[in-house]
Amino acid sequence: MPKSKVTLVIGGVRSGKSSYAEALVKQIEGRRVYIATAEPFDAEMQSRIARHKEARKDYFAYTIEEPRDVALALDSLDDSVTVALVDCMTVWMGNLLHYQGLRDRYEEVDSLLKVLQKNNKQVVIVTNEVGQGIVPATELSRHFRDHAGWLNQALAALADTVIWMVAGIPVCIKGELPS
Repeated sequence: MPKSKVTLVIGGVRSGKSSYAEALVKQIEGRRVYIATAEPFDAEMQSRIARHKEARKDYFAYTIEEPRDVALALDSLDDSVTVALVDCMTVWMGNLLHYQGLRDRYEEVDSLLKVLQKNNKQVVIVTNEVGQGIVPATELSRHFRDHAGWLNQALAALADTVIWMVAGIPVCIKGELPS
């Protein structure tokens, strides 16, 4: 069972991040909430979201679909909630970029970090590792990579536990691997 207040699960695409995070959260007794950041922009994404919601309905009290204000979603959880799973920070960063364009700073990131620092629930956060690939060719892609990387660094700094997923294998890089 996770002992950390904030656990960050990070890894590449299809590394097993979300499945591992869900397994961690299922070990925690009490009321579980899923905070999803994806938006159903097309038919494939609508289908994917529907499948994911169906697969987790027995383990989570409810899902909050919040593509922009994750801080508000976390901060508004009532006292009956024991743990929240937030999936996925890089999708969320893409949403901020989509709606606000290129900025030096995104206020929503600062708000999220403040909420996590004063948080009294267990929170498991899923994000993509973006720093191990090639340098993107376009300004927009580099901007996204930079801001997602800075967000990941800030989340890892405040997290009690950071787990890096590699080919479905959890590697603890901060704190202790939950049993």
